[in-house]
Amino acid sequence: MDQEKIKEGVRLILEGIGEDTGREGLIETPDRIARMYTEIAGGMYEDAGKHLEKRFHVDNNDMVMEKDITFYSMCEHHMLPFWGKAHVAYVPDGCVVGLSKIARTVNVFARRLQLQEQLTAQVADAFMEHLAPQGVMVMVEAEHMCMTMRGVKKPGTKTVTVVTRGVFENNEALQNQFYRMLGR
Repeated sequence: MDQEKIKEGVRLILEGIGEDTGREGLIETPDRIARMYTEIAGGMYEDAGKHLEKRFHVDNNDMVMEKDITFYSMCEHHMLPFWGKAHVAYVPDGCVVGLSKIARTVNVFARRLQLQEQLTAQVADAFMEHLAPQGVMVMVEAEHMCMTMRGVKKPGTKTVTVVTRGVFENNEALQNQFYRMLGR
């Protein structure tokens, strides 16, 4: 990540909106924002597959779900935050991953400039590619600052996206089990 380019870009934005970049409260702002982007966009440099490598063999292939995984991301259209909960379920094919690895996989994709629809699909596709379960279903529910503080200005509005892969795709009973496990 090019910290100097980020700092210069922040200085240009501050100047562009008419701020004094030498003002006490803004002197360190370009550096702070450069460090912030290293953190919130760091998923661009991570491979989600590494979190799905460590597996444990199981004797049954019952659905595994991790729900209410809090995430924070940045809308690639407005570079404003969106945040919410991700729910991930998969039907193993003889092996499972540690529960923390599910949340870590979500974080890899959330920590990028992102579209919610794309985030949902990327999580599902990473599971299919790296864990090779019988199927996966991912639901993401999020609030977008680009809808709440600007534009249409509708605070509290949630966007919900769902992706199914493998055995979940055409299996209404399995999808309904997912929703029951969510408590919906």
